[in-house]
Amino acid sequence: PAVRAVLVGFDEHFSYAKLCQALRYLLRGGPDCLLVGTNRDHRLPLEGGAAIPGTGCLVKAVETAAQREAFIVGKPNRYMFDCVASEFDIDPARTIMVGDRLDTDILMGNSCGLTTLLTLTGVTTLDEAKGHQESSCPARQSLVPDYYVDSIADLLPALED
Repeated sequence: PAVRAVLVGFDEHFSYAKLCQALRYLLRGGPDCLLVGTNRDHRLPLEGGAAIPGTGCLVKAVETAAQREAFIVGKPNRYMFDCVASEFDIDPARTIMVGDRLDTDILMGNSCGLTTLLTLTGVTTLDEAKGHQESSCPARQSLVPDYYVDSIADLLPALED
């Protein structure tokens, strides 16, 4: 049976052999074979300012080999939100997107009409958010959260009420 889709997600055992297999599937399946990526995160933060390569690096490798662009189902694409909203009765005006990345979490929340809350425990600094807020560029403005907290733990007292 023909392969109908190649999905690229986080894989700490990604290898040249897996890249070759993905390309074989895509070439054999032709343009009807979907190339799907979970997200384009460049890197994932670790404690102490360290980081590891994110899924975006793996997606880019397959895109480069296949000479085509992946359809991204995760943030900031609204595809996942639309799937959830179609399954559950979600009122965007009463929904908050909480995240630690401006270019994925906050951008998706803003594009879906949600209130956005940035936590400063990830890759984003407050100075970055302020820089976007002070910019007159619409693309940069779409990265500005409505609110921010130092840590998600700062929300716990509000949730107890």
